[in-house]
Amino acid sequence: MAELSRRPYLLRAMYEWMSDCGHTPHAIVDATQPDVQVPTAFVKDGRIVLNISPTATQGLLIGADTMEFSARFGGVSHYVRVPVNAVLGIYARESGEGMVFADDVVPEGGGPDGPADMPPPPTPDPPKKRPSLKVVK
Repeated sequence: MAELSRRPYLLRAMYEWMSDCGHTPHAIVDATQPDVQVPTAFVKDGRIVLNISPTATQGLLIGADTMEFSARFGGVSHYVRVPVNAVLGIYARESGEGMVFADDVVPEGGGPDGPADMPPPPTPDPPKKRPSLKVVK
């Protein structure tokens, strides 16, 4: 029997831990992989960062083979479907803590943490000021 991939289990565990800590989980996805369905207008250098928090997604399902949900991008609702093997990592926006996934088979030039050319997760965005209204007389 073929060994199961650890990636969906680790993805679900990290998602749950980040959510329980009150952090905002973001997934880094290789949008060039086959069967990836994401809004292409938001893909940069072949990758897209997806906010997968409960408040940003609807119907999030992280299965053994795919991660899928509905979300709004630029105010427009999109269905997102990503093979779990296309998820490169997951991190918390607030702290930057997370996990970069290694390939199930370590490629040449890579190590146990994955390919040597894997970039670190993006740094968290600085806190944004909340919009406010002023009374003008």
